[in-house]
Amino acid sequence: MKTRYDLPCNIAQTLNIIGDRWTLLILHELLIGQSNFNDIKLNLPGLSANLLSARLKSLEEAGLVASTLYSAHPPRYAYSLTDAGKALEPIFNAMILWGSEHLDQCYKEIVDAKTGERVEIGYYAKNTGERIDTIQIRPIAK
Repeated sequence: MKTRYDLPCNIAQTLNIIGDRWTLLILHELLIGQSNFNDIKLNLPGLSANLLSARLKSLEEAGLVASTLYSAHPPRYAYSLTDAGKALEPIFNAMILWGSEHLDQCYKEIVDAKTGERVEIGYYAKNTGERIDTIQIRPIAK
């Protein structure tokens, strides 16, 4: 992970891990079930093999991706998200929801699997599970 932002900010520090070009799209491929290097590359036209390899290595070092050797000669790996990587799913969902509201041409939407009704993001109290209508972002005391 190269540090681009030396700021005491969750967003800045997260961008230090996932903010490089192609990184979010690679993570999205893994999230939707792609695990093979060549399939990921095929699904992301314009992404070079060298850059994909570098990004996967960086994501593995950051603990978001795991690799498993499945062929020794030549060496080939299957890639998967770790629990920390899977925890990024709500970020992708938020981007899909934002896009469905603000992009001129929308490609995806998120709907209830049972009813087909469009969904929205909600916040819930961790302890009670109660829906929260107003939130506040505050610094954590050190």
